[in-house]
Amino acid sequence: MNSTWKRIFNIIQKPERLIIGLMSGTSMDGLDIALCGVSGSGTDTSVRLIEFKTADYTNEFKAEIKSIFSRRDADLQMVCLMNEKVALLHAEMILEAIAEWGQQPEDIDVIASHGQTIFHAPHSLHGLSNYPNATLQIGDGDHIAVKTGIVTIADFRQKHIAAGGEGAPLAVYGDYLLFSKKGEDRIMLNIGGIANFTYLPGSNDATKVFSTDVGPGNTLMDQFVQKHYEGLYYDENASIASAGAVNPALLKELLQSEFLEADFPKTTGPELFNLEYLIAAQSRSGTLLLPKEDVMATLCRFSAQVIVAAVERCFERDKTPSIFISGGGMHNPLLLRQLKEKLSNASFHSTDDLEINPDAKEAVLFAILANETLVGEDVDFGSREGVPSVRMGKICLP
Repeated sequence: MNSTWKRIFNIIQKPERLIIGLMSGTSMDGLDIALCGVSGSGTDTSVRLIEFKTADYTNEFKAEIKSIFSRRDADLQMVCLMNEKVALLHAEMILEAIAEWGQQPEDIDVIASHGQTIFHAPHSLHGLSNYPNATLQIGDGDHIAVKTGIVTIADFRQKHIAAGGEGAPLAVYGDYLLFSKKGEDRIMLNIGGIANFTYLPGSNDATKVFSTDVGPGNTLMDQFVQKHYEGLYYDENASIASAGAVNPALLKELLQSEFLEADFPKTTGPELFNLEYLIAAQSRSGTLLLPKEDVMATLCRFSAQVIVAAVERCFERDKTPSIFISGGGMHNPLLLRQLKEKLSNASFHSTDDLEINPDAKEAVLFAILANETLVGEDVDFGSREGVPSVRMGKICLP
């Protein structure tokens, strides 16, 4: 047997696999690196979060990604170059983390790499009748595998699209395997650049589980801060938004999007919710000269309102779901306060209550997806559009 495949066969036979999950989101703050011990598969999956860190990106590197991020006119040569550069930097960060944790590369069984999304183009966004759903993540898995010497599973979203999905969100799979609880309706709410959640019914019926994007989380606020406040990448502690007042006219126009009315599940990105979207809403509402603090306050309320509306579509007003929050938006006190005020019947928790660091959750979920690629059997999520019953990821060999 080929020695590399023999190695993979041995990994599959282990009672617990050491898998490093990676996540770099649309906020582009850095690379989340989660070292997980994963045993079992399917609904018998068990995970230990052994180590976690976020390796920060330099401002120069962020600027390089932003030069091709969510741009229809991106330089094709730069896309090619950054596909390799992102992978090499991620590999370097992984090796540094492994050393920092007192491990050796040969101790790690698998790397699960999400890559860096630079463009997301489901049919619902591009609207071109002769073209399919599409998405593009850069950070080539082969480069990571070769530089680290570790088997790498990457490019998860393409299989989802090939099987009939939109390539996002993928949290439904890991959320169901790890966090479902008999007798308790749960919402696993992730507030990243885009806010999304997974609905986990207390019945534990996989055919009723779904995951959906709901609209902007941090992306509009982050983009506005980065344009108008030199040296800042986000509104820390909501200090800017808290100094402003919500403008009802602007908020009304921000809410005028067909996406927000579309049925679940659905997916979106900064390709729709960007500064052009904001400027168009300001033009329609006559608020182009609105103080920056008021714009930020309104953007924060906008994010809160779309999340609230989406949750309320899942539950009657007298229901009391448990909402478990993760992602960068959980650190925005103004946003959280508005969610809790509007969803007063819900109980709010951090995924810390489920023994998963909320900042590590998405990286952990990709470790779970990689484990399913290696040892998982079929899990039936029903025949609903957008939630194919599929295992994902391409195996890249060192």
